[in-house]
Amino acid sequence: MHAETPDRIALYDTTLRDGSQGEGVSFSGADKIRIAERLDAFGISYIEGGWPGSNPKDMAFFETMRGRKFTHAKLVAFGSTRRARNSAEEDVNLCTLLEAETPAVTIFGKSWLLHVHDVLRVGPDDNLAMIGSSCRFLKDHGREVIYDAEHFFDGYNDDPDYALATLMAAVENGASTVVLCDTNGGVLPGPLARVCRVVRKRLPDEVGLGIHCHNDAECAVANSLMAVEVGANHIQGTINGFGERCGNANLCSIIPALELKVGVRCVGDGQVRRLTDLSRFVYDLANLRPANNLPYVGRSAFAHKGGMHVNAVNKNPRSFEHLEPGSVGNERRILISELAGGSNIVLKAAEHNIDLDSRSPEVRRILEELKRLESLGYEYEAADGSFKLLVQKKLEKYQPFFTLEGFRVIVEKRGPEAPCLAEATIKVAVGGVTEIAAAEGDGPVNALDQALRKVLTAFYPEIADVRLRDFKVRILGSESGTAAKTRVLIESGDGKDIWGTVGVSENIIEASWQALVDSVEYVLYKKRADGNASDAKPRRSS
Repeated sequence: MHAETPDRIALYDTTLRDGSQGEGVSFSGADKIRIAERLDAFGISYIEGGWPGSNPKDMAFFETMRGRKFTHAKLVAFGSTRRARNSAEEDVNLCTLLEAETPAVTIFGKSWLLHVHDVLRVGPDDNLAMIGSSCRFLKDHGREVIYDAEHFFDGYNDDPDYALATLMAAVENGASTVVLCDTNGGVLPGPLARVCRVVRKRLPDEVGLGIHCHNDAECAVANSLMAVEVGANHIQGTINGFGERCGNANLCSIIPALELKVGVRCVGDGQVRRLTDLSRFVYDLANLRPANNLPYVGRSAFAHKGGMHVNAVNKNPRSFEHLEPGSVGNERRILISELAGGSNIVLKAAEHNIDLDSRSPEVRRILEELKRLESLGYEYEAADGSFKLLVQKKLEKYQPFFTLEGFRVIVEKRGPEAPCLAEATIKVAVGGVTEIAAAEGDGPVNALDQALRKVLTAFYPEIADVRLRDFKVRILGSESGTAAKTRVLIESGDGKDIWGTVGVSENIIEASWQALVDSVEYVLYKKRADGNASDAKPRRSS
């Protein structure tokens, strides 16, 4: 640990305020409460709930949370310094912050003379007075005061003495922590560290030094960690890096870096192992698909594709993993593609409890078939369900659960303003019994999916819980125009597991059918292999 690095870091989460300003991010009032409770249970020190009075949702949130006690965290209300023409006592913003009744309050003020002159349009001394009287007012009313120095690094580059004077105006009037904000997100780690070191020396020892970084130069995490190296003991950020423009510093990267690499405590014992679950929980409430390439918590963070890499990881995971996936609640994934070697096949099969020897002829056959299919446009990185079925077929252990005797899909549009209507009819045979079913859907694939489930549920009740979660279409070889091959990837789930399947054809309906069949057959095979099938043989439901 660096000599200037603090023993413990206070984590300040602003997902509910700054994070919600990110494009496509929106939380309901109920979402905000659930996230706040989850952050508290995780061990976050401060949870910034929003700006009271700025909108009805934030007002309702603080009203609901008034008087609620957290186990670990302090709830924080956020706002600005007083207006130039108001005294602190008559400033509506400051009074609203008090009405939120949070134990801590964060206010931001101007550090950059450009903002003082061009945005506030007041004199430099007036700005210092606004900062000081606002902090004093909140402190005198029993609040812990955190001061966010907006655009601090730009202000310091413009006029170091004035930027430092704004901090001292806050400190001398009761701010317990001052936070240096890279509001435009363009500062690099070296210059940031130099400024933070100067500030730390100027501040009294009892005053906390915080950092608040945005990611416009993709340095938010690095800058936050660099600030800790030179004495910062308070880090502001968001879960998954949510935030305006390019986002805020990602706490899902900062937390494991501090806990597992730097050796600095910031959350409770064992909590880092819950990090991936926390990340995905916030993504779910934001109604966004998780980013696979996030460090530590993304699905690709410990995914291995190249055959040589997989072989090395199988011998010693440290060869290509900077830490153990389970330490952050994630898991290792072996990807299957034309780059795969025998080790990929063996380890991927092992994930499905299939024991193979990398030198066996079966592995060679699987590899050859895999590469043949990928040359035709199939892709198995996101289609683990289809891959498992492929392995079973090449091991000659595959027995189809049903036989298609035919299907028909009709799409009809009656008039230019009328919606398209889709209907599918399907005929299958199971154990010598033939059934026909028809269903309507939002489109041809949805109708086919509904008809397939309808006809098979009579034989296999366990597929009733299977739901199509995502449907992706990619055109392969677009130079062929409308005659090009289409690859369909389907993600399905049953409330417990998620699996992917793939289909390829010049006909999008045929490609979709292949992926749909694999989706259903995968779950049936898995349940039978796990001993959870409803019966050893297909049966009709009563």
